[in-house]
Amino acid sequence: MLRRVRQSLRQVLLLMARRPDILCGAIVLSVLLILAVKFTCSRAKDVVAAARPPVRFFSADAPVVDLYLGQLDQVERLKSMAEVSFIFFYAPWCAHSMAARQEVSQVAKKLARQVQFVAVNCWWSQGKCRRQKRFYHYPIIHLFYRRFGPIEYRGPFVAPYIESFTLRVITPLTYLPTRAHLENFLTKHESGVVGFFQFNSSPQPPGYITYLSSALQTLRRDFHGVVRFGVVTSKHVAEAVSLREDETVYLHRRFNSSLIFPRKKLNFTSEAVCKWVFEHYETVVQWLVPPGTKSRLLEDELTKGPALLLFMPHDPLKSEPSAILQQFADIAVRYHSCERSSTDDRLPFYTSLCCRSVPVQESRTSACEVCLRLSGPSLPVSLAPCSFPSASREGDRFETYLNRCCLHQPPSPISMKSATSQGCSHYVSSYSPFTQFSACCKTVEPQLNQSQAKEEPGLPPPLSVPPSSAPIQETENDGIMGLHCRTNRTLRFYVLDIGLNWPLAERLGALSQKNSSIHKGASTEGDGNRDCSFVAIVNLKYEVHYVLQHNPDATLTESLEMFIRNFSSPHSHLQRHLVGEDDRKEGGGGGGADPSEEEQQKQRRLITELTTSSFVSSIMDHQKDVLLFYYTQWCGFCSVLNHVLIQLARLLQGNHTITVARVNVARNDLPWEFMVDHVPSILLFPRHRKHLSVKYPANLPITLPNLLRFILQHSDSLRQANGSSAAAPGSGSGSGSSAVLHAEFLALQHEVQALHHARQRLSQQLAQLWRENRQLKFDIRGIEQSLERQMQEKSRQLAEALKRLQELADASETLLNENVLLKVLLRALRDQTEADEQAEADREEAGQEDGRRAS
Repeated sequence: MLRRVRQSLRQVLLLMARRPDILCGAIVLSVLLILAVKFTCSRAKDVVAAARPPVRFFSADAPVVDLYLGQLDQVERLKSMAEVSFIFFYAPWCAHSMAARQEVSQVAKKLARQVQFVAVNCWWSQGKCRRQKRFYHYPIIHLFYRRFGPIEYRGPFVAPYIESFTLRVITPLTYLPTRAHLENFLTKHESGVVGFFQFNSSPQPPGYITYLSSALQTLRRDFHGVVRFGVVTSKHVAEAVSLREDETVYLHRRFNSSLIFPRKKLNFTSEAVCKWVFEHYETVVQWLVPPGTKSRLLEDELTKGPALLLFMPHDPLKSEPSAILQQFADIAVRYHSCERSSTDDRLPFYTSLCCRSVPVQESRTSACEVCLRLSGPSLPVSLAPCSFPSASREGDRFETYLNRCCLHQPPSPISMKSATSQGCSHYVSSYSPFTQFSACCKTVEPQLNQSQAKEEPGLPPPLSVPPSSAPIQETENDGIMGLHCRTNRTLRFYVLDIGLNWPLAERLGALSQKNSSIHKGASTEGDGNRDCSFVAIVNLKYEVHYVLQHNPDATLTESLEMFIRNFSSPHSHLQRHLVGEDDRKEGGGGGGADPSEEEQQKQRRLITELTTSSFVSSIMDHQKDVLLFYYTQWCGFCSVLNHVLIQLARLLQGNHTITVARVNVARNDLPWEFMVDHVPSILLFPRHRKHLSVKYPANLPITLPNLLRFILQHSDSLRQANGSSAAAPGSGSGSGSSAVLHAEFLALQHEVQALHHARQRLSQQLAQLWRENRQLKFDIRGIEQSLERQMQEKSRQLAEALKRLQELADASETLLNENVLLKVLLRALRDQTEADEQAEADREEAGQEDGRRAS
């Protein structure tokens, strides 16, 4: 192996000796490689700059202890010094933390004497908070009541809501000293828990701390506090709710029996009491408070069923609820109160009687009066459907009851003024919670039956409507008592803060306060200003919602009751509310423009932009064919097709019988019959066949020629023009509208031909440009080849010159070597001659000396 390596090295050295240029190249490459490695290693060092040390997040005047270095050990020391602690975990770069900083500062300035406010930077990499806590979002608020906690706040980061939650933690129990306080505590719409503890024997009874912890547990589970905890220390006050034993917990419920915590079955711990309360409490009105971040809170609630949403201004710091909220809660309580029987005559229903008298075949003096009893929430009398069974199956059943009507009843002199008899028999026609028939036997005058028979010959048994059988209305003040148990269209009641949920209210149809139909309900007792509210029913299953249109002559309670009854009716008269862009512009307070200017702008537009309010009137215009383009702002394919639609509108600009329109379905609600399943979509509504709209084929590319063929094939106006021109070209009747249409059609054909010619010219120009471009490419390639040949020739000449120079350098180097050798030889010869001369002179001197001695 070593021999092979040595042989290969020798061959390389011999090759380098023969070709010195290879040696120079190898040396240069090795030097470059060394420099590159050295440069790379020098850049591989850690050049990341150290993070800047954190600074205070809160201002110096804010009463908040800012631990901006993440000193988590200081938090424990500060918690032990205060009864209630407020811990604010933040990240200095987080926008939500920056927004909540001002709100927390406002709360801290108000409650600094009662609460210890601490802010901790949990983003500093060298702090203990970053290493010990695992937070996935910021900011986070934790509250501690003595050693109990943490109680996390999950509400919006708004100062009133944070302050209200902090006050609830400071005082989790409400002291009820008298029966009046207890009655006021239990009459509110929130669920109430009352604990009876006597403080006679000891400063704190044994179960009081557990009860206090239960109240804090409920705040940890539900930050909004849907369940309120009160404490009673007087035995006289406790007897008002039948509490006689000490350390008893009482849960007040409106619709079911109130409960007492079973201490014999369950352990009396804070977790057990909290779990027992949340399993058995009742609520009729639920607050929906968004957490301030992305969540599915609203979706989870709306999927449970139809929801009645009340948007109202809310101040969480008020001790008493507003008048609007109190009325809304009272309506919800009466709506869910099902203790009254459904057969009670005092039921709050509109009842209409539609009656018809049918003569009995066996008797001419007896008649069977059949009444259709319609009972439904807010069912107007004028719209009551007084229809009787006409199908064969229902007709046989109807005849059976008519034959049995007067069989076993003696003839009784019932006057025509009485609507029904005392012995009416009721039978249900079909499944409906509000409809049934009643058949009663009565005595009638034969003359009346004969006159009716003459007026309606050929009809089976003649029917008459006596004056007393006109529809009757029975109304009660309490119109929705127990409606929750008498209808299949049940509602859930929700309250939302309109200040925090204004985008949702605006999307449902709420307008601005200046020019809106938002209900302005009962005024507050404090300042007398009228609170603005907005009410809507949302049915997510059917994707519809209804908006309360308030009657100025009615109160809020009456309007809400009518609104709820209309929704609960089997034949509801509520109209689906549609929201469009024009409603949002009006709600924004932009002001209306001049109608003449708007009309001129519409005339100048090639494409008509439709909205919710103008959609039906524009589509159903019987004077024009309408080509409708469905699009959305987030659809990329829709924006690609805009130029095709603009070209089509320019071609049809002179034709007044065809309109090109488009509608943004993401911002405009449309009736269900005009919706499409995908975008982009194109529909054509012919002028005389609006009910037979034609959809553009999905498998056909949307191009200008295809759109023109689609319009020519299905348009009514162009079809009439072709028919009139083909029927009688010389009859003289073509001077009417058909001739105009034919002329417009011919003009359109000429424009299409002109477009084809322009396209051909454009194709020829493109072909010429392509040929010129190709010729230029060939010229460039020839020039590059000639330059390459010249460069190769110059390189060859330079190589030859370099070779000659190398030969001259070698010859000169040889001459120099020879010259050096000659110089060395000359110097050696000169030294030799000098040495010989010196020796010869020495010999002569020696001979002379010898001669002298001899002489």
